[in-house]
Amino acid sequence: MTRILFATAEAAPFYRTGGLGDVGLGLPRALQAAGSEVRVVIPYYPQLLPAQYRSQLVTLKMFQVQVGPKRVYCGIKTLTVAGIQYYLIDNLAYFGRDQLYGYWDDGERFAFFQMAICEMMERIDYIPDVLHLNDWHTAFIPVLLVEKYYWIEAYRKIKTLLTIHNLAFQGVFDPVILDSLFRIGVETFNEDGVAFGNQVNWLKAGINFADAVNTVSPTYASEIQTTAFGERLDGILRANRGKVSGIINGIDTTLYDPAHDPNLTTNYRVQNLQLKEQNKPTLQRRFGLPVRSVPVLAVVSRLTKQKGMDLLLDALDPFLQTQDVQLVVLGTGEPPLERAFQMYQLAYPQKVAVINSFDPQLAQLIYAGSDSFLMPSAFEPCGLSQMMAMHYGTLPIVHAVGGLRDSVIPYNQYTGQGTGFCFDDYQPAVLRKMMTLAVTIYRHEPRVWRQLQRQAMTRNFSWQSSAQCYQGIYQKMLS
Repeated sequence: MTRILFATAEAAPFYRTGGLGDVGLGLPRALQAAGSEVRVVIPYYPQLLPAQYRSQLVTLKMFQVQVGPKRVYCGIKTLTVAGIQYYLIDNLAYFGRDQLYGYWDDGERFAFFQMAICEMMERIDYIPDVLHLNDWHTAFIPVLLVEKYYWIEAYRKIKTLLTIHNLAFQGVFDPVILDSLFRIGVETFNEDGVAFGNQVNWLKAGINFADAVNTVSPTYASEIQTTAFGERLDGILRANRGKVSGIINGIDTTLYDPAHDPNLTTNYRVQNLQLKEQNKPTLQRRFGLPVRSVPVLAVVSRLTKQKGMDLLLDALDPFLQTQDVQLVVLGTGEPPLERAFQMYQLAYPQKVAVINSFDPQLAQLIYAGSDSFLMPSAFEPCGLSQMMAMHYGTLPIVHAVGGLRDSVIPYNQYTGQGTGFCFDDYQPAVLRKMMTLAVTIYRHEPRVWRQLQRQAMTRNFSWQSSAQCYQGIYQKMLS
């Protein structure tokens, strides 16, 4: 049985800001169900951890970690949820915060987190076969195992896998941190090591030092090796291409299940798909829109340029002027984009409704009550919302990049194949054309629309297939 320690800065059901938190929930459970022994380590954010889990915590170990010139407290708390044992790294100075990220001392906070993980393994007597690392918050650990903790003999057989969830976030800091935080020398500060110009780049360090690297979709793994998507690391990724692969994420098909979802007015499945329509009036009333039998398009997203929200805004006005539709938008993000969507709500009060919040339960009603799901991301490492929408029989309209290309089969008018609508040319007019095509088929070709819905709902997006691919990487490293 392969022993895995899954290290991540966030994991549902404790706390999440996006896809990383979802992966931190779904993948460990699927791996354990497939026969691996999986434990998860995350920071302990007491203000953010739900009370039901705080009450279950047990303090396992207490020790000190050397952070530069300081010796700081480190507590290891633990609890078990759904058969998975979690370790929570405790230090109020670093993690007694109201948010997960975005602080001036993030470098020191996550330097401590990584060193605490390294020192925890020996103290709790859990030496994994594979240390599965996620994003920049844990990407420096392969360097630490070589440069700082090399003297611990039990660590020498540990293999490291670094999963990149979004290459745009890299953890770039002044090289003084090598000594002032990690207390290691400058031997690795070179182009083949951790140097990124005149700075230290944690993600680059992980790419160079980890035994294997993967991204969260096959297409994204190829894209980031190009200058267009490589975020200045494409050369390093090409140099390491032999250990870079892509595995598409899964979704929790138990949580996101229209047949049993308690957030819906009417539950349904592919065999009685006509019942899906009964959720539309509930959605319209929830957003304050007129209850009408019209195509409803939806957005559930961070309102950012990365998610293509500026492209959507540029495409909307002519589309709304000529089409009898409704648009519901759920999400928060960049203030100018939030304001722009609110202006559309003022200009088209019978057609557009916006709720600027993060509401997972409302999101699930949106997946069920809408007809098309808009996700025109400029780039998308994987994306989960388009999979959730398809699982509810809501057809996505996506820019064919990254995980969107890997998960959405474009509609083919000649064969009838497809699970959504895809476009390549990143232009407002092209997006508008695709939205118009979707609305036209919905109105005038109901049989075609129903067949596309069935094809979307029967795609397998469970974590089981992803877990098998990860097990393949683990076995390749260990052999």
